[in-house]
Amino acid sequence: MEDEFFTFREYMKKNKSLLSPSAEDYMEMIYRLSNKTGFIRVNDLAAALNVQPSSVTKMIQKLANLNLIKYEKYGVIILRSRGVKIGKYLLKRHDLIEEFLKLLNISDDILEETEKIEHTISTNVLYGMIDLINFFNKYPELMEKFNRYRDVKNKS
Repeated sequence: MEDEFFTFREYMKKNKSLLSPSAEDYMEMIYRLSNKTGFIRVNDLAAALNVQPSSVTKMIQKLANLNLIKYEKYGVIILRSRGVKIGKYLLKRHDLIEEFLKLLNISDDILEETEKIEHTISTNVLYGMIDLINFFNKYPELMEKFNRYRDVKNKS
């Protein structure tokens, strides 16, 4: 039965991916920070994610076991080719969701909302967002109409 109802947790279990939401956050941030130099250090990653260095060490060991990064104790963190692909995808996904929320004039806690959405969104929904962003970029007059509609709706 396709229209069977599940709890949020069960939907998430059905949609298991390679990485947990936390691991995705680490991979995205490693990609962001290592983009210029090709590497990053544990303390830099801990500061960027607002976590303890010991938490970073635990996660990067898991990511190294998945062959996504190269790391030696007290050394630098380097993305392997598969890690680069995943990090690039995760950053692009993050940026697209943020762009979509900005398109809707969502400004309150945009980073928090982006973080919540990015770990649960399906590829199909993400492609729909991309299409809508591209559509409104191609037809800005329709975006203006949409914004006027929302202004009137919010005033009533």
